[in-house]
Amino acid sequence: MPYGERDIFQSRPIAYFNKFAPMKNDLLLRAAKGEKTERVPVWLMRQAGRILPGYRKLREKVKDFKELVKTPSLACEATLEPVDVLGVDAAIIFSDILVVPEAMGLDYLMLESKGPLFEKTIQSRKDIEALRIGSIENWSYVTQAIRLTKSELNGKVPLIGFAGSPWTIFAYMTEGKGSKTFSVAKRMLYAEPEMAHSLLDKITRTTIAYLKDQVNAGAQIVQIFDSWGGILSPEAYEEFSLPYIARICDALSPLVPVIAFPRGAFFSSKAIAKLNCRIIGLDWTIAPSEARSVLQGKTLQGNLDPCILYAEPKTIRNKTREMLQQFGTQEYIANLGHGVYPDIPMENVQTFIESVKQYTLS
Repeated sequence: MPYGERDIFQSRPIAYFNKFAPMKNDLLLRAAKGEKTERVPVWLMRQAGRILPGYRKLREKVKDFKELVKTPSLACEATLEPVDVLGVDAAIIFSDILVVPEAMGLDYLMLESKGPLFEKTIQSRKDIEALRIGSIENWSYVTQAIRLTKSELNGKVPLIGFAGSPWTIFAYMTEGKGSKTFSVAKRMLYAEPEMAHSLLDKITRTTIAYLKDQVNAGAQIVQIFDSWGGILSPEAYEEFSLPYIARICDALSPLVPVIAFPRGAFFSSKAIAKLNCRIIGLDWTIAPSEARSVLQGKTLQGNLDPCILYAEPKTIRNKTREMLQQFGTQEYIANLGHGVYPDIPMENVQTFIESVKQYTLS
């Protein structure tokens, strides 16, 4: 089905939402496009999570995390809470990067406090051939959640869609779970590179379709989480991760602003700078001055160490102010260098957000 047409949940084109729900707060979109803003916009990765009381109550209603992701009304509720409670300048749809491998035919379990587990992993060419290219029927619960959320937001703030990078998804599909080394996944890169590229290609094609469907449902900006990029060497990163991120950027950038978040991979910063995307997300290992120097012409996002939010309010305010001073206030989106950790006090998260909003533009 062409991306401009209605899917099984009767989606409407983005122009419909823009017409009937004008943006009340478009700071994120303007910063993403490099336009001038009155203040720095702020949102958080994993802003919908256990730091929030409403989310904890939602988890009590379902048997596991996947049920929450796959119930559009509950996913919508989880998405909206940080906008209402924390006052962030964007909502990010409540979902999971592992929607993609499941859509391709590789199911997984989400184990409480342990993370994902794939009972079957990709080990051979035959396994790869058995995978399908995912389509709207495989992730309609996500697009429905996006439409519900977009309607409830009514233009209050922009809505962000997302997906994992092909390499990050590859790592889970071959390893079967999280790992300190992902040695099983990396073994395929070196021992069977052609097979690895075949799997990465299939993941990429699925991810492009998935993100286009998110945009069609109403996402106004998308982020690519390259969570495990930093475990590769520069040479491996520029062969097995970056080209596939580039394909996604090329496909989505004509539609919406794209954020690439190559966590731990700033060793390839010069190559990352060539990506056809407007925004680069940064972790806390990168000096703001170096990022500005290498990534000229990009809007930057990040890069506060989440652990700073364990500190007393004065320290949080000071560290936030230092970050803003170093990055400057234009072509910049305040965020953390990783997702919010679940045991960080909500009050400390609010201190960070308020510190960004109170910062005086220079």
